[in-house]
Amino acid sequence: MHRTALVAAFTGVIGVLVGFVASSTSPARPTESLPLRPPAARTGGPTAAPVAAGVPPSGTAVDFAPVAARVNAAVVDIDAAVRGDDRARPIPRFRAGDDPWAPREGSGSGFIIDPAGFVLTNFHVVEDADRITVTLADGRAFTASVVGVDPAIDVALLQVRAREALPTTTFGDSDRLRVGEWVCAIGNPLGYVRSVTVGVVSFIGRKIFDPSLDAYIQTDSAISLGNSGGPLIDGAGRVVGITTAVSAQSPNIGFAIPINQVVAVLPQLREHGRVSRGYLGVGLTALTPALRQALALGPTRGALVQNVSPDTPADRAGLRIYDVITGADSIPILSDDDLIRYISSRAPGSPASLEVWRDGSARALTVKLTERPPTRTSRSRGRDARGVRPATGREQGPLGFAVRDLDQAAIARQGLPASIEGVVVVDVDPAGPARLARVRTGHIILEVNRRRVRSSAEFRAAVAAIRPGDVVAILLHDQLADQRVIVAIATDPSS
Repeated sequence: MHRTALVAAFTGVIGVLVGFVASSTSPARPTESLPLRPPAARTGGPTAAPVAAGVPPSGTAVDFAPVAARVNAAVVDIDAAVRGDDRARPIPRFRAGDDPWAPREGSGSGFIIDPAGFVLTNFHVVEDADRITVTLADGRAFTASVVGVDPAIDVALLQVRAREALPTTTFGDSDRLRVGEWVCAIGNPLGYVRSVTVGVVSFIGRKIFDPSLDAYIQTDSAISLGNSGGPLIDGAGRVVGITTAVSAQSPNIGFAIPINQVVAVLPQLREHGRVSRGYLGVGLTALTPALRQALALGPTRGALVQNVSPDTPADRAGLRIYDVITGADSIPILSDDDLIRYISSRAPGSPASLEVWRDGSARALTVKLTERPPTRTSRSRGRDARGVRPATGREQGPLGFAVRDLDQAAIARQGLPASIEGVVVVDVDPAGPARLARVRTGHIILEVNRRRVRSSAEFRAAVAAIRPGDVVAILLHDQLADQRVIVAIATDPSS
């Protein structure tokens, strides 16, 4: 699951980020976000789904049946496949069995936000994926490209190419959510596609992994493996969050990224494939009554500086430990979260005027912001969306598998009918087109698009007639089921 072992490391380095929140109460045992679990050239950009106004309905009278019926069509299943890579470090949540270098695969959820096929999901659902397949509620499957990623808040924007407009969700206003309000989560837990669970908002602004940016919505709506990236819906059917994490100790404590936090970065994801945030270089904490009394501080509200990292904008501007920042560019700063949000929203390189209370008097300091250091992830460390592309292995050809001749010795060894003619699958690209069709090594390929293939040469000739983007019908013999099976393989379009 999501960075469980790294939670302690996160708190150790957070002082160099925009701000570090030292909570006055210890959180529950570190939570972990949902792992990827297997179930059975960008052009233009998305038009962000409209943000609906008005307070969402609350109370026990909320009926989610019409909401689910309306929203389900825009919820998708996301299948991510990753090839083994002996140049990369193992990624535990992708690990297959005891082999950390084995090909990895998994699935999560997502939802369509634009009729042109733009889909939101979690970054950790598609991280390092060599092939991403998005399956719609009507069963159609598309290979998706990654438009943009923001590892800092665990968000990814994908796009699929459909010939017609797709059903979409509508954004709500997560800033207007209230504790106790009814919500529902829709996703694909444990491979059970488009499952709906209902609960309430338990807490708003929970900090879990990165205190400098986290503002999770906590809910008791059941969230399980495979829900990652799915929508959290209010009583009016509007998306108010992206489900992303679940407690390691309790399945009824789940977390969702507030949709307003996602909407704020959508333009950058669409245009640049990544997100740039302003960076101050201080560690911050809440200005509590106890700290005010112990430090004899004057302001009743503000962000208390508890660390200044060397050679950062804060250091160069002369900020000190025990300074209380009460304003930024004439905007009142009432808490450390206020300052974090404001600085993060500013462009790197821009100046910011800070109002600071120090040693009994107020003063003004000007800082020139730099870019927030990137979130450290696994193989994609320091990489933007342009480094994440679906791909197909060259050795396996456009169908994503390799074959060899089926001789009499192999027929006898596998206990196949003596009259069988075909070629045997000897290698399947774990991120290739054939994977979703469940083509496996040992399958006997009998026909390609109703064309008999009795040798590798005939198979290659049949494959040579396939054009990029074609859907190919394969007749194969499955030895385990002892029957013939017809599967459809959608080849990759030309890039």
